[in-house]
Amino acid sequence: MLCSQFKLRKRIGIHFLSIMVAAVSIVAFITATKMPPCHRHEEEKFFLNARGQKEALPSIWDSPTKQLSVVVPSYNEEKRLPVMMDEALNYLEKRQKHDRTFTYEVIVVDDGSEDQTSKVALKYCQKYGSDKVRVITLVQNRGKGGAVRMGVFSSRGEKILMADADGATKFPDVEKLEKGLSDLQPWPVKMGPRRSYFRTLLMYGFHFLVWFLCVKGIRDTQCGFKLLTREAAARTFSSLHIERWAFDVELLYIAQFLQIPIAEVAVNWTEIEGSKLVPFWSWLQMGKDLLFIRLRYLTGAWRLEQTRKVS
Repeated sequence: MLCSQFKLRKRIGIHFLSIMVAAVSIVAFITATKMPPCHRHEEEKFFLNARGQKEALPSIWDSPTKQLSVVVPSYNEEKRLPVMMDEALNYLEKRQKHDRTFTYEVIVVDDGSEDQTSKVALKYCQKYGSDKVRVITLVQNRGKGGAVRMGVFSSRGEKILMADADGATKFPDVEKLEKGLSDLQPWPVKMGPRRSYFRTLLMYGFHFLVWFLCVKGIRDTQCGFKLLTREAAARTFSSLHIERWAFDVELLYIAQFLQIPIAEVAVNWTEIEGSKLVPFWSWLQMGKDLLFIRLRYLTGAWRLEQTRKVS
């Protein structure tokens, strides 16, 4: 049974790889830069506080003032976001009541939405205060990776959690990620692999490409529930180029290059309707990005500098 599954996965992967190679063979990559740009529009340097006043955003390079930052990339999520925010904030508030030393912030990054995502998120800012809930509204759509990056760069937490706006992962599972975090020092990354047979089947070809081209040893690179130390987040996201769906792969590629320990922890995951992934075109874009990641680092168009480990 295991053998037949492996053969099926290999056949799907090889077929998927041939499609990707054909799709990108005519695409030049001479425009690649060695270090990723980090451009913010003037409007993206501020957030609106609970009183509707502008305040300057902090920097990932500042000293942390919160224990946990939760970054929620959101694109046209006015309907799904409230469910996720209610669960997350209920959990975080209860945790804070039991432990007065626990501090947190939730950063919703509206990735150029065309609906009322920012308006919905700002209601939580008004309810809980802008010290706990902040909304960053991007001028134009950057992609999920770009939105997460902007949120990470504006975070104040000692630990930074990436959490999808659909609420597919039960938020209290963050404790499972935190539990073994100290065992992965220095610069650890914890992530929770999802459990969906149908989605896993669809991802066979993509996972084969990930393993073949970029990242080995990770079963589910696309999990939207990742926990990083502040140092790991600063080092990886400052070197990140890919801003769309395949950004997770480059993020893990960078982490492995920098010898940042990575571990997967099983979490409860439920497939939620309304996914922004378009089955064929999204995989095509992701496959193209995987090839770009491999080729650009291989040719030196993108470079990473090995740095000393931090205790």
